[in-house]
Amino acid sequence: MSVPTRRFGRGLLGPLVALVVLGAACSGGGGSEDSASTEPVAPTTTVPPTTAPAPSYRSVVATAQVPEVAVFAEPGAADTTYRLANPTETGGPLVFLVDEQLPDGWINVLLPVRPNGTTGWVRAEDVELATNDFRVTVELDAHRITLTRGEEVLVQEPVGVGRGDAPTPGGRFYIKELLQPPEPGSVYGPYAYGLSGFSNVLESFNGGDGVIGIHGNNDPSSIGGDVSSGCIRLHNDVITRMVEEIGIPLGTPVEVVA
Repeated sequence: MSVPTRRFGRGLLGPLVALVVLGAACSGGGGSEDSASTEPVAPTTTVPPTTAPAPSYRSVVATAQVPEVAVFAEPGAADTTYRLANPTETGGPLVFLVDEQLPDGWINVLLPVRPNGTTGWVRAEDVELATNDFRVTVELDAHRITLTRGEEVLVQEPVGVGRGDAPTPGGRFYIKELLQPPEPGSVYGPYAYGLSGFSNVLESFNGGDGVIGIHGNNDPSSIGGDVSSGCIRLHNDVITRMVEEIGIPLGTPVEVVA
């Protein structure tokens, strides 16, 4: 069963905020970037108790329920390693992909920080858990993205990925936010998913901190090649379908493989 979703109201953001989210992984291009609006999509159903093993495709998403989530290096640690604001700087909810749950109220999560793959422990009381049957796989050599829900393939389409000097990093990430650029004809297309991962080559780009994204594009000929500064480019009709028809929840796992 897929996770129910809800759509949050759109709020205008300054141009710097939009670039912070999309910077580094996404090359510059045409279109105005005077403002951007966010439309996070978050799971809302808590995880039901069960003794049955979860299907391999099912993940668990933690959505922050407090203004600031304290992150610890290990359960019960005295000092925090991070304190992450909720809502995020783009106005959407702070979400995590869950790695492990302990019965004593601690949850190990994948964090949207450098270096890629960083995890930490959060208190169960600070988050709400939900199951998620969506999953995204990006194959770099094949230039292909596949979106599944359970065992059903919903989308399988060509993509553009990072150039040789700014490759798209491989690894396990998750969708942390959804942005709607102010100009759908810009280099970002009509929508952009911000991922929890960062470029391994570029520390900053266009005023941003190197976040990797999945987004549309104003140059269809670039799809299928090594063309970006690390972002994953889709045809505009594909990203629009993923957002408007399918409604991928925040926290959805994204596996980037060779």
